[in-house]
Amino acid sequence: MTPLLDLSRKRKRTARKGWDLDRFYKPFPQQELFHASEAKYRLFGGAAGPGKTKALLWEAIRQADRVPGSDGLLLRRTYGELESSLLAYFRRDVPRECYKKFNESKRTVTWLNGSTTRFAYCRNENDVYRYQGAEFLFIGLDELTHFTLKQWQFLTSRNRCPVPGSRCSMAGATNPGNIGHAWVKALWIDHKPPADVAHSGLYDAKDYEFIPARLADNPIYANDAEYRRTLSTLPESLRKAFLDGDWNVFAGQYFDIFDYGRHTARPEEIRLEAWWPRWISIDWGFQHPSAVYWHCAVPPPAAAFRPGRFPIAGSTAPIGALSGMAAKSPPSEEGGYSSRIVTYREFVQSGLSPRMLAQGIAERSGRENISEVFLSPDAFAHRTAEASIAEQVGDVLAVNGLPRPAIADDDRIGGWQYMYQLLESNAWVVTENCAKLIECIPTVVRDNARVEDIRKMDGDDPADSARYGLVSGGRIAGVATAFAPSRAGQPPPSYAPGSGAHFVTGMPLGEQIARQISATDPTSRAIHSQRLEGEARKQFRPKPLPRRRR
Repeated sequence: MTPLLDLSRKRKRTARKGWDLDRFYKPFPQQELFHASEAKYRLFGGAAGPGKTKALLWEAIRQADRVPGSDGLLLRRTYGELESSLLAYFRRDVPRECYKKFNESKRTVTWLNGSTTRFAYCRNENDVYRYQGAEFLFIGLDELTHFTLKQWQFLTSRNRCPVPGSRCSMAGATNPGNIGHAWVKALWIDHKPPADVAHSGLYDAKDYEFIPARLADNPIYANDAEYRRTLSTLPESLRKAFLDGDWNVFAGQYFDIFDYGRHTARPEEIRLEAWWPRWISIDWGFQHPSAVYWHCAVPPPAAAFRPGRFPIAGSTAPIGALSGMAAKSPPSEEGGYSSRIVTYREFVQSGLSPRMLAQGIAERSGRENISEVFLSPDAFAHRTAEASIAEQVGDVLAVNGLPRPAIADDDRIGGWQYMYQLLESNAWVVTENCAKLIECIPTVVRDNARVEDIRKMDGDDPADSARYGLVSGGRIAGVATAFAPSRAGQPPPSYAPGSGAHFVTGMPLGEQIARQISATDPTSRAIHSQRLEGEARKQFRPKPLPRRRR
């Protein structure tokens, strides 16, 4: 037995009371099955509340104890999740006498027998390459469905140990759903590996064991009626996943390519210039939440704008031109388009009257130049008073210097396909402060009766609002018509004088005119250009001084 668990040797060496594993960790029956499994790759969990994270942590401790001098790795997708789960359990449940030291900056614990366990996270797709060249006896991934298949596959190459006689393994703990649902279900539940895994010829179903666990398997929560009632009130898909551990509920996940590290960014990492086009999308609701999103078209710097990279605040990278012809540009070799859409602010709340909603939008918009506001079509027909919802919203927006709302394009099938393609081509990024949208995107599933569409469900308002903004605003960003199906992103009829031409100070007038012309015919472009130049002269014409009345 190693020093970690050898009580007699520890008492002799330190002259103080030692500890044993069972004193601090008494696994539930399903947790014990997880620990006893000899499969190379284990998956534990399913429903919420059976003690998945705790079991994963103590499995890492057991592995470190069995092989002195070995290294282990425990992962979450983001740093915040790591702090609130694995590290929180470690600090709370593992006594100080059990390890030599814990390096806070490196988040690495050194056990009494010389083994180590590192707590880490992989926010971006390529963060796993930090461990290239490293060797880990045990690798545990908490909330495995938050990771991508590529990340898992790379980590399996790091699952090795130079200690003679050691046996390497990996394990995941998770609920159904999220971005990795499809590949996790394929490997452990269905035993039908994804194509690239199957083609490798290395998949052996005996290496993959799933140990299911539900709320009732945890004595702490088994009789907690309040927690069970909380799970029961979740939307249908989440209720089946978290309460029943149903892996089939997300079988039709629509945005299966959504990746947290690839498609989200910290707000402070992105510099949004004042003259870049901005617009707002609104999905109106009273009984269900109203969802509002702010979007900005980000043109690429000349040579520095690549998928996954943005102009950083304080940088001097060239801004580049945003051309109205950008929609006709082919995708680059890297999969990016000439400009991208950043969804950078979120306002989701229920129980607001139309005027209260509009006032909240105005307050959050501040002094930003918002070129257009797109509102769900039902708001133009629905009335809570003599005026329609759209009219009430428009009255308040206009008083605050914002445009009156226009009808959003409600082509559902084309819109969902357009959103998918934007994600696929790295042309859409959501900032992390849009938490409801980021939470919603991976949970929407296909409608069984109409597979091209998404099934309506409670909590899908953020996705609907984002769809309005991307489809209707795509022409502003210049990323729409080159690859959008159906009506998605198609420009409205040509601008009529005073019908929406918009100019801002600080941006070259030629660029502003170019991006407001959707026509491709040279003659039409020349006519529209002359008209827009005339409107710009009117807008920037010096205003006469007010005269005193006689």
